[in-house]
Amino acid sequence: MSWQNVLSENGYRVSGPRRYVMQLLESNAQPMTPLEIYQALSESGRPLGIVSVYRALELLAELGLVCMVYNPDGSAGYVAGAGGHHHHIVCQNCHRAIAFAGSEDLSSLIQRVEKETKFHVSDHLLQLYGICPDCQKALADAVEEN
Repeated sequence: MSWQNVLSENGYRVSGPRRYVMQLLESNAQPMTPLEIYQALSESGRPLGIVSVYRALELLAELGLVCMVYNPDGSAGYVAGAGGHHHHIVCQNCHRAIAFAGSEDLSSLIQRVEKETKFHVSDHLLQLYGICPDCQKALADAVEEN
């Protein structure tokens, strides 16, 4: 289902700010901060107020259309959602974020944590870091040149 349909089915208009933010995030593999989104839209001739960017991100995240991910330096950014239950792996070199499916694979870990801590786990955030294939190749090529 398209993000436009998700908005409509939940009673929201496909407004200019929501459209601009979604189109920008869909065209970028790297997580973008609200300020980066604001600046990129301004530079592309689609100026929005920073408050409009935050409001659009808040709603889009609530509907699962965008996800917050954390860069290796700890800063948070947004990427277009992948639909369904998923997690992200972020390249430590280029910061490209890739979604991967998974929830059942964590069920035994969650059960063990609940048993050990007596907590009831209601949600989780799993994010992995590594070096993407493109950066691995570039790093290998750089070593060969030296």
